[in-house]
Amino acid sequence: MTSDSQIIDRLVARLLPTAPAASPADRLVPDWAPPTPFERPPVPAAVLIGLVKRPEGHTVLYTERSPDLRAHSGQVAFPGGKIDALDEGVAAAALREANEEVGMVPAEARILGFMPTYYTGTNYLITPVVAEVTPSGPFVPNPGEVHSVFEVPLQRILDADAYVRFRVKRGGEELTSWQIDHDGHKIWGITANLTRQFRELALNEAYSA
Repeated sequence: MTSDSQIIDRLVARLLPTAPAASPADRLVPDWAPPTPFERPPVPAAVLIGLVKRPEGHTVLYTERSPDLRAHSGQVAFPGGKIDALDEGVAAAALREANEEVGMVPAEARILGFMPTYYTGTNYLITPVVAEVTPSGPFVPNPGEVHSVFEVPLQRILDADAYVRFRVKRGGEELTSWQIDHDGHKIWGITANLTRQFRELALNEAYSA
C-alpha cells in the first residue's frame, strides 16, 4: 500500500502550482445544464481540500452545512465559498472560509497546489485548493454556517470501492453524481465529484464522470 506521505509527494507533482485561469464563460460546460441560460457571469468560488495530519494517518476534512441555510442546507461540503474582492487570491479565499467555518488556522495549512476549475449548474466556478493541514487544536464548527465537522481517512477516499452512484431528478431529468457513505454521512453531488477527481489525480488515473 502506498503511504500517505508518498501520495502527497505525488500530488505536489500533479497539482497545478498556481490557480488556473478562468475560461471564457461561453466555453464553460456546467456539471448539469440548467433549464435557462445564465444571464450573469460565473461566480468565482474556492474550496479547501484539507489533508489533515493525524497520528494514524492523513484524513480529508468535510463539513455538514447548517440545516438553517437557504442553499444546500444539511449537505456535506468542503470548507469554502465565494471569493471576495479583498481576498489575496484563490488560496487566501479558501483559507479564510475554512477559518470562518471551522476555525482552521491559515498558518497551519501548507498549500500543495490547485485542481482544475469545476463549473456548476448553479453558475459557480469553483477552484479546489489542496493543502496539508497540521492542526494545533480541534476544528470548531461555526453554528451559523456549519452543523458539524468530520474527517474521512485518506486511504478510504483513494479506495474505488468507497464510491457508488447517486441519482436525483431535477427539472424532469435524472442526474447522477458519485456518492461516498462514511460513518453516517452521505457525501454526494459536487463534493463527491470533486473528491473523485482528487482521487484520480492522486492515483494518476483518468477521471470517469
